[in-house]
Amino acid sequence: MSNSLFSLKNKTALVTGSSRGLGHAIAIGLAQAGASIVLNGVDQERLQAASEKMRDEGLSVSEACFDVTDEASVIAAFEAFDREGVALDILVNNAGIQLRKPMVELTTEEWQRVIDTNLTSAFVVGREAAKRMIARGSGKIINMGSLTSELARATVAPYTVSKGGIKMLTRSMTAEWAEHGIQVNAVGPGYMLTDMNEALMANAQFDDWVRGRTPARRWGKPEELVGTAVFLASTASDYVNGQIIYVDGGMISVL
Repeated sequence: MSNSLFSLKNKTALVTGSSRGLGHAIAIGLAQAGASIVLNGVDQERLQAASEKMRDEGLSVSEACFDVTDEASVIAAFEAFDREGVALDILVNNAGIQLRKPMVELTTEEWQRVIDTNLTSAFVVGREAAKRMIARGSGKIINMGSLTSELARATVAPYTVSKGGIKMLTRSMTAEWAEHGIQVNAVGPGYMLTDMNEALMANAQFDDWVRGRTPARRWGKPEELVGTAVFLASTASDYVNGQIIYVDGGMISVL
């Protein structure tokens, strides 16, 4: 099979929340497959440092500093892309946050902040990207799900609800946009070695639980999401739509 099936040469990809963590690993992987990357985040200094490091490695990258939870900023960013002639072929809706707190102690403001960041932003950024992709008759959108797209854990209710919503948002986008040549799918990472999970990794009891509960007997590495992301961003997945692929060492498959 030709590697060109998975090539992203001459493609441009926006990865939200990509100055670090899973988003940054995916951005690097897409760039190594040939794509020009638009990194996104709200910290301009960190965003620039991440871009410079990628450029030093010979990768094609630019930055778009905007808050995905601010609709006006999202719209302004896409209008800027239009003015600059940046046509996005690929969108990865990765930006997200976690909040660990019992539901009875959650404030509505805390709940809404997680929902807005993890779910509503994917709708808003996805909508703006799809408007342009529909006009061109092609595009790839990858939403970031989670094991909690299927299963719940105590103390992470807003995160669980947001990621369950991502699963159905992916299907809703498919229902409306597939006929326009747009493939929308999701990736569901398992427990990954990221900054967001540092406290969990440092907890010996939780670390033992992850290793015992996961058939692979270990945490995942951010770069292990790259193959799935490249597949979903490439022509190899042109008839794959509305799916969520779990990259979790087998956790979701076993009791």
